[in-house]
Amino acid sequence: MMIGGFKVGNCNAREEAGKKHLLFDCRECVYGTSIADDSACRFHVLSMLSELDADLVVLAEVYERVYEEPQTEMLKDMVKLKQKFEIENAWSYSNLGDTEGKADERYIATRHKMVVTIAHDLLAYDPIKAYFSCLSELGQERIRFKEGDSGYKKGSQVYLNTLEYLKENFEKTALVGKVKKFVSDLHEVPETNEIYRAIFEAQIKPSFIGSRLMFKEEEGMELLDEYTVKNSTVQIFSQPNKTMSLYFVNPPEYSLSPEKYFILSKTKEIVAGYKPGRASLSTVAKSREYFERIYQTTIMDIAAQNNITLTKKEIQEMSAIVARYSVGYGILEVLLSDRKITDIYVDSPIGENPLYIVHSDFGQCTTNILFTEREAMALVTKMRAMSGRPFDEAHPVLDYDLPDLETRVATIGPPLAPDGVAFAFRLHKTTPWTLPQFIDAKFMSPLAAGLLSFFIDNQTTMIITGSRGSGKTSLMSSLILEIPKNTRIIVQEDTLETPVPYMKRIGFNIQRLKTRSPIGASGTESEVSPEEALRTALRLGDSALVIGEVRSTEAKTLYEAMRIGAAGNVVLGTIHGDSAYSVWDRVVNDLNVPNTSFKATDIVVVSRPIRFGGSMRRFRRLVQITEIKKHWISEPQQEGGLLDLMLYDAASDNIDLIEDNLKESDIFNKISKLSGLSIEELWEDIKIRGDSKAFLVELKKKHSLPDLLEAKNTSLAHDKLLLLKEKQLGKKARVNYKKIFEEWKEWTESYLVKKIAK
Repeated sequence: MMIGGFKVGNCNAREEAGKKHLLFDCRECVYGTSIADDSACRFHVLSMLSELDADLVVLAEVYERVYEEPQTEMLKDMVKLKQKFEIENAWSYSNLGDTEGKADERYIATRHKMVVTIAHDLLAYDPIKAYFSCLSELGQERIRFKEGDSGYKKGSQVYLNTLEYLKENFEKTALVGKVKKFVSDLHEVPETNEIYRAIFEAQIKPSFIGSRLMFKEEEGMELLDEYTVKNSTVQIFSQPNKTMSLYFVNPPEYSLSPEKYFILSKTKEIVAGYKPGRASLSTVAKSREYFERIYQTTIMDIAAQNNITLTKKEIQEMSAIVARYSVGYGILEVLLSDRKITDIYVDSPIGENPLYIVHSDFGQCTTNILFTEREAMALVTKMRAMSGRPFDEAHPVLDYDLPDLETRVATIGPPLAPDGVAFAFRLHKTTPWTLPQFIDAKFMSPLAAGLLSFFIDNQTTMIITGSRGSGKTSLMSSLILEIPKNTRIIVQEDTLETPVPYMKRIGFNIQRLKTRSPIGASGTESEVSPEEALRTALRLGDSALVIGEVRSTEAKTLYEAMRIGAAGNVVLGTIHGDSAYSVWDRVVNDLNVPNTSFKATDIVVVSRPIRFGGSMRRFRRLVQITEIKKHWISEPQQEGGLLDLMLYDAASDNIDLIEDNLKESDIFNKISKLSGLSIEELWEDIKIRGDSKAFLVELKKKHSLPDLLEAKNTSLAHDKLLLLKEKQLGKKARVNYKKIFEEWKEWTESYLVKKIAK
């Protein structure tokens, strides 16, 4: 046993999240590896618990059997009970009969043997049988008492009192309480091994995996959804007594045969000696197939040496598992590959509570995964090597992008996190959200989508605001897709959330700039500051400019660009806030941007999580589209500088157009003068944009084609609409929007839908 360097035999201990784990190395053990099935195993465990304290018991062979705290506590109760009987000398002659009467002497030896068997021998390896033996002997002695003479009864009463005392002490324990309930439910007494199996059902996991999965389900849970990720089954359950749903994952590595566990363990031992450097780690995604091929060879060799037959598919599946736990991210990799998850939280002290996730359909969920400190430190080591950044008490924050998984991870440690290392993973959508997808999800109305698309096309400066998780970045990505593809776009971010590579693949002329992270940045880092990157962006030619998030001093540079028009066409950015007024307050009062510069903002768009009727569930909604007017001096709210164009109404779950305010709009008059279009024609343009996106949603539902709303198809549809409009403008000065829409719908159904459905 080893706690603070102490070890006994084949038994070790480690402390995780304040819990002492008692680990038995059973690889060389001649007995079974199960408390339920093997009495010798029970004896060994109970013996060690008599010497050392533990919260959990782990029996490790090719896989580990983990006995949880309640089960370990029941075993410890039996150890304490045995020690109690020993201290009290329950089998002393004074507790067995009439020591003064010679007539009772012939029974003493038999009674002594029985009490020692119950209170010492059986209790050391089969406490349930010890209890049953106590009950049996008590019943038989009562019969003997009734049938005996007065001399026998005098000594028998002492013996009965001792047996009653043993029984009472047995029945004070949690184990016997479980036994009594189990037997009463069955209405008969089964073999003790059957009872042990019911009470001491272990959690089984491969020995080379640190994380534990909890597979016990609560009564009354309802299955909400089920799907597969990385060959792992994912189930979402509602929990009758908890506010969060349960994200239940069952990876294949937790349900393999012992032979496969053996091969995986041996393979993991062989490959554990390889320690890739920073360059190798940074290209893990590219070299993953290479490692898997090496592991396949190793697996085939081990299988052949041990006469184990494996199919080609089984070898490939097993090599993928080894890769996951060597060059990959372990059990976290399954979660990081589930793109329905938006956030993963591993809180400190690690191992005390399961991981939490935020699911796009079911909100915050608890999981059945218990992460371990060993895995956490291995992950920290990997991130330090990949990023080249420090992480220690002098630098307790490490913010890093995992490019192979489109994920940002923020890691904190002591002294900032006094309870130990913790992680927050933010998963980026690998394809951008689109306005039709937002309409389909009821995030916005078709008219709101048309209005935003119209503003983008007319080169407005737009700030998107909202709280964390409100959909700011997702909305910004969808608006980038509305920028015509003949426009150059520069995206500046400190964390790589916008799916720029995907946008490049579908035809956008887009350049990404990565700036220094706002947290965990070392003074010696080579990354460029946001304000310096923005100045560089302004020298990269006529371009639409997108700022991932306006946080600090770069705000002045951004607004300077807006004012002088050096940024080019559209300017988009996000900022934390909850209203147009809060954006002004943050930019002017916190970031020290002058009011005159702030007026360069044309539109503020606000998104927010909504809890209908006070429900615990949150639904993201577009709640405000506000125009920033130009003729005010110091306080926009009081001087009429904030003009709401659309506002959300929770009662109807819709964002409504404020028609009366349109008369006071400056931006529509400005666009009308610059384009030569009447206000009526501008609204026709807005309406056709919204209707076209709503039509895509209708077709998606009609033909069951969710792919129709993905960016590669919506951008194609948007391009076609613009081209049809351009074609009409080439022939005459005015556009027939109705005719354009009909031509576009015919093209969409005859070409785009059929192309996707193939």
